[in-house]
Amino acid sequence: MANIQPIGQRVLVKRLEAEAVSSGGIVLPDSALEKPQEATVIALGTGGKDEHGNDFSFSVAVGDKVLIGKYGGTDVTVDGEELLLLSESDILGIIK
Repeated sequence: MANIQPIGQRVLVKRLEAEAVSSGGIVLPDSALEKPQEATVIALGTGGKDEHGNDFSFSVAVGDKVLIGKYGGTDVTVDGEELLLLSESDILGIIK
């Protein structure tokens, strides 16, 4: 896996692969695929303090499958692997 340690309240995720075949069986080219909104948490940041000075605790854990926005975060490529670095507040929910 990637050798990146996020800092602060950031989370490193890997987007899940987009479906390349439509529900009707048509194979979609890469240019027609939308960015997937589901991702797996790879690493958590170092934490920090909230606005009241209390220690910040993450709501997600490494390995969680999460729902993220289409356009948030920063794309990074490490060892040929495409990852996304974003703030935990950019995570919309945990997929159960």
